[in-house]
Amino acid sequence: MDSVLRRFGLKKGDQRDGRQAAPKDLFAYSECVQYGFPYKPSSIAFHPQLKLLAIGTHTGSLRIYGAPGVQLISVHKDEVAVLKIFFSGQANIITLCADNSLHLWEIGTKDQRSCIQEIRSLSLERVFSGASSTCLSLPSGCLFLGTDSGHVYMLDLKNFKLLDQVIFQENVVQNAPEEFRRNPGAVESIVVHPLKPEKVLIGYNRGLIVLYNIKQKKTEQFYNPGQELECLFFHRSGKEFMSAHINGSYIVWKLSETNHPKEQTTTPYGPFPCKAINKMEWKTVESDDAMMIFSGGMPRASYGDHHTVTVMQGDRHIVFDFTSKVIDFVTFSTADETLYTNSNASASYDDPSCLFVLLEEEMVVIDLESDGWPVFSAPYLATVHSTAITCTTHVSDANGTFWNKLMGAGRKQLTGFSSREWPVCGGVNLRKDSMARDILITGHEDGSVRFWDVSSVDIVLIYKLSTSNLFSLSSGHENSEDLDMDEEWPPFKKVGTYDPFSDDPRLGIQKIAVSSLNATLILGGTAGQVIIMQLGSEDGQINLKRVDVNIVGERDNFVWKGHEALPLKTEARFPPGFQPLGVLQINPPAACTSLAFHPDWQVLAVGTSHGFGLVDYGQMVFLTCKCTLSLTETSGLGESTMSRRKSFKKSLRESFRRLRSRRSERRPKAEVKEDDTRMNPISSPGGRQTKGALTSRHRQTHIGTTDVELSKPVERQVEARPVEDVSGSIVRALYFVETYLTSAQSHTPTFWAGTNAGYVYMYQLAVPPNERRSSQSIQALLVKEIHLKHRAPVMSICVIDHSAIPFIAPREARTEQAAEGELTGGAHSVVICSEEQLKVFSLPHLSAREKYKLTASEGSKIRKVSYVKFRSPAASNYFEYDLACLTNLGEVQVFSLPHLRRVFKAECIRQENIIGIVSCIFNRNGDAFHLSSPSEFKRFSISTTASVYPVCSVPMGGGGDDGSLSCTSSPDRSHSANATRTRATTSQVSGDHLSDDDTGGHVSPADESVRSGDTTEDSVRVHISGGSEELISPQSLTVNNSVITTTRLISTSIVQNTSNETTVSTTRYGTSSNRN
Repeated sequence: MDSVLRRFGLKKGDQRDGRQAAPKDLFAYSECVQYGFPYKPSSIAFHPQLKLLAIGTHTGSLRIYGAPGVQLISVHKDEVAVLKIFFSGQANIITLCADNSLHLWEIGTKDQRSCIQEIRSLSLERVFSGASSTCLSLPSGCLFLGTDSGHVYMLDLKNFKLLDQVIFQENVVQNAPEEFRRNPGAVESIVVHPLKPEKVLIGYNRGLIVLYNIKQKKTEQFYNPGQELECLFFHRSGKEFMSAHINGSYIVWKLSETNHPKEQTTTPYGPFPCKAINKMEWKTVESDDAMMIFSGGMPRASYGDHHTVTVMQGDRHIVFDFTSKVIDFVTFSTADETLYTNSNASASYDDPSCLFVLLEEEMVVIDLESDGWPVFSAPYLATVHSTAITCTTHVSDANGTFWNKLMGAGRKQLTGFSSREWPVCGGVNLRKDSMARDILITGHEDGSVRFWDVSSVDIVLIYKLSTSNLFSLSSGHENSEDLDMDEEWPPFKKVGTYDPFSDDPRLGIQKIAVSSLNATLILGGTAGQVIIMQLGSEDGQINLKRVDVNIVGERDNFVWKGHEALPLKTEARFPPGFQPLGVLQINPPAACTSLAFHPDWQVLAVGTSHGFGLVDYGQMVFLTCKCTLSLTETSGLGESTMSRRKSFKKSLRESFRRLRSRRSERRPKAEVKEDDTRMNPISSPGGRQTKGALTSRHRQTHIGTTDVELSKPVERQVEARPVEDVSGSIVRALYFVETYLTSAQSHTPTFWAGTNAGYVYMYQLAVPPNERRSSQSIQALLVKEIHLKHRAPVMSICVIDHSAIPFIAPREARTEQAAEGELTGGAHSVVICSEEQLKVFSLPHLSAREKYKLTASEGSKIRKVSYVKFRSPAASNYFEYDLACLTNLGEVQVFSLPHLRRVFKAECIRQENIIGIVSCIFNRNGDAFHLSSPSEFKRFSISTTASVYPVCSVPMGGGGDDGSLSCTSSPDRSHSANATRTRATTSQVSGDHLSDDDTGGHVSPADESVRSGDTTEDSVRVHISGGSEELISPQSLTVNNSVITTTRLISTSIVQNTSNETTVSTTRYGTSSNRN
């Protein structure tokens, strides 16, 4: 019995029994919050009184933003573009969609969650084909809808119905000039008189402008500008109006004069042909000249590709130049606030305060009251994709000193912004200030790294780091752009943070590793550059140290045909923040595929598609490397796969082999149908079982033992990957840990590396003591190897102690957050996660203990692996560590340690969202971040203790039904009716972690199939035996030309026969012995 317990890492009286009996309310899927800028925005609106901002998207999303922490999101039933948004009252919102429908929304509460409820919807498809222009008139209480056919319809805001009165084009133009009577075109613009709401200006596409009286139902005036019309705008006095046109000109008209305009046609950027002025606003200022704001109008030949908004006031003239398309802009004025307070009141002046410019990739808010019209620093709607995101990582509960230094360095970068408070301040954030210090770090294509505060529902930029100044790059295009910006006309001013252009694609950041306790940052780049940085508080000139790591070496016939390495500067000046300690250059300069370091040992490992290397970055000394390329790859890597690696005959042979294997697997239809019903061990609602992925969206399932004996499901046949697979040399997993690698009596520092071909290399490290660390370097010796049978890519390596607590690297030691793993008190095991299976080996003998064959049982493949600490909300002192993995189907599955029983499964990411799956990262508390779109991060949780979600209150003033509307939110743990039904039909058993003997023989088919006894089919190779206490020391190693040689070699293979007896075959200097 003792041997059986030891096999599972247990002893008599093990405290794990208490953990098994603890409550299992640990797992639940919940969508927390969206970070970033809405993808494909299409419309914007601002409520001047409530200080709320609304943004609609092309995917049907409606988002309301207020003060920091106030955030409400809803989606239209049909995912159609939101063309226009109107605040029609205190809590009412009207949206016009691309399917010619109107929707009425109200901010309210539902199930104690923040929500925007859709009250009514109105389809206009049968009335007219499409709305070409709109205008909201609060004094009139109606919404004007101009159509492509030239008619104008009116929507009553009170009952949300179309009025019987329609302004037909035929009635309007019957007395118009002859050239406009036949077809004046679609209604291009509608504006209501600011003082007399019964009078409306209607502008038609071909240029005709009419003043129409709604009460009298007649046309009062005609205006003929002679140019195709784009938009109209009334002066605050109501005596004048302005028309903007397709040729980039505008005209000022007197309302009482129809024969000729008040002023001559003005083309601001003429006389050359200009693009159309898409939108124009004319605002009066009490203490200054009137302000004109318009988008477009640039000279077509020279600046036609610029996206601009122009602001002119007297002698002041600025053209705000953006890097993405202008969708719309809205001006917040004091007069508008008065209008929402009292619809019958009228202010004498507009007095514009700020300008909201909605762009395709960001939103920019301009302060119109301060000198120079600076830009506001937005507390949310951050442009996380300012340049393309290439990698991400997360720091949970960062060290306080590290946090303060980083915040201080970031504050020094916030220059040139407006000193006024953020104008969108509606609502109240009811969330308590979080004590957590969570940081999301993004690496970008241009070599920059950004640190984001994600401790709350808003993502805020803390600090930005650029690595481009470390390298000597050509800057010819930058000089030419500077010359353009020096031109006196037009007076451009670059604003916004979105910059899709990169100086050099080799600058891209591919991997990030960070230690907040040691304030160390390691960056791996596209051209094989690895930058080691330390957080500093003062600026200075830094001499750059370089270490070359030649992984391939002098191999015959190997030719690198990729990009060259970046030329490194000898010195560079860095401001306070992260400053370089040194730079490693990997040769060949391939992209970094994996990165790991141990800050206490000051050792760094980097992997590429050719192999991996070890460097002592404390002394900037190269230690060792290993090339993982096969002999065939060294002669053909980088060339055509068919021409160098595969002949035509070989390709045909492989095709015929696959065809024969498929035919041999064919079974009678009845047998196939019977087996398929058992393929997936999880039942869907109603007893129907699925094959592979679950059918319901966001389904979550708890898995435990059952009282019904279930048969073993059929496993898929997983073919072994070819040995000469060109991607097999890629190093995916690197890991540092102190464990029992060579002896069960002594633990030593070790280094582990896993490749795409299923190889795991284990090194023992000799780390000098602290007093000799400055003079002696670390030494490394290859000790053991593991070759996985199917040669599946190794995704993760992690050592766990006798209590199944992982040693998470890099180890944030000496703090509560990283007291993970004990070096004393029991045996260690290593969990090796490949793309197809999870496997547990005992240490130091590397005998296989547990296995979960994911691909064979379900057909999915592992893409991300993380070790999560789950806490019970009911029992605060209970927690456990489990293994969470994300598959290529977008499912998150949680497995218990060390027995690898699946305890939870949920669909979290759409299978089609490949970028979202690849970009997903987990933190230690069960929260995950992934790119839901190119511009947004989505945060979700698989733990019941999720705490980051909006909690807000929006006071509605006197217009609400009850004076205020309280909006609170808790994490959504279902998000679909199917998920709710699933939870109702699945049982949750408290003994999920019990062994087979304790469950009375009733084991779920998933556990029975994938935790089978064939756990010794992988070959294990031992290079150095562990008979002595101190296996290696710095004095016992022989180092020649950076290659460590040894004098002993032991090869061990472990094979399990049919009677479950383990045979260990050991070869030493030509002799062999067998032990049963």
